[in-house]
Amino acid sequence: MLVVGLTGGIASGKSTVSRLLTERHRLPLLDADVLAREAIEPGTSGFSLVVSHFGPDRVLRADGTLDRAALGDIVFGDTDERRWLNGVVHPRVKKAIFWGVVCAWLRGEWVVVLDVPLLVEAGLHMWVAEVVVVYVNERLQLSRLLARPSDPPLSPAQASARISSQLPLSTKLVSATSVIDNSGTLADLDAQVDRLVGRWRAQQGGTSLWWARVCRWVPPVGLVAGLVALLRKRLRSKGRRKGRGEVERTDRVEEIEMKVRRRGTGSGASGSARDRD
Repeated sequence: MLVVGLTGGIASGKSTVSRLLTERHRLPLLDADVLAREAIEPGTSGFSLVVSHFGPDRVLRADGTLDRAALGDIVFGDTDERRWLNGVVHPRVKKAIFWGVVCAWLRGEWVVVLDVPLLVEAGLHMWVAEVVVVYVNERLQLSRLLARPSDPPLSPAQASARISSQLPLSTKLVSATSVIDNSGTLADLDAQVDRLVGRWRAQQGGTSLWWARVCRWVPPVGLVAGLVALLRKRLRSKGRRKGRGEVERTDRVEEIEMKVRRRGTGSGASGSARDRD
């Protein structure tokens, strides 16, 4: 079974890619944002820890549920508090992802996608065979985030703080095996996702998915194939960082930005895709 890590940044359009993968291509997907919310729902140990640490007067609504907007304001403006919260949430999310992948394999899935905003930051990119980064530049990120419906609306300073709290998308490109440029139209995005899924299917044996079936029914073959895929990806990643490092990342960003300029990001058609997330 192919395990794919999908990542991006806030307002990069990763959620749109996730919907295309699940609704258009019917691929199973584990959403880390959903798992993170569940990790601190009322009645969980994570909820108790969060309320005890931050104080009920700061993070609880009148009905006893978490005020996630207030919690977000706290952690996005304080690195230490964000690190503490991640220390509570991330282990629980990783555990849920592990069991989700196991369940997908038991169901006989040929692929499972892990939608994880902090895939690279949390080190999970080292444990998946494919790393897909949904990329836009920071200017587009900021404009999209400000255009999102929010109650209350985010100020430019709040939006910038939320973008800055994550690893820059240009940095994540170093770990990518595939990059989706979401600076154009929705049709452009559809075509990129179609090509990507087609390549994954070809890797797993084409229409018959014969290789995926062999790996499932002969577990030692699947285990060895998975280890080989991880080893090859790590060696390629190590070679890139050691050989070209920052230069490769800059070249890749410049290549994408050049495509954006040629496409003409100011056109009305492009705007409809950029505004989606």
